Amino acid sequence: MAGTSHGHTPAAWTGVIIAFIGFCVAGVFMVAANPLGFWAGIVVIFAGGVVGYAMKLAGLGMPKESSELVEARARAGEAQVSH
Repeated sequence: MAGTSHGHTPAAWTGVIIAFIGFCVAGVFMVAANPLGFWAGIVVIFAGGVVGYAMKLAGLGMPKESSELVEARARAGEAQVSH
């Protein structure tokens, strides 16, 4: 996976950072026994997913692979297995 830059995009980083902040908020308010703050943290977690997906749609995520590239990768994998 190191050669594919899996997840190293602005969309991925932004979505994960927002979701992490939401996780921290939800955790703090869960320990503090505050249900409203907990659910606010859960909303922030889902907002991270929405923001990441929106950024991906805006072109800041990984580009989709062409069918030719997928077929070439499959052929290369089969060639390695047969040797």
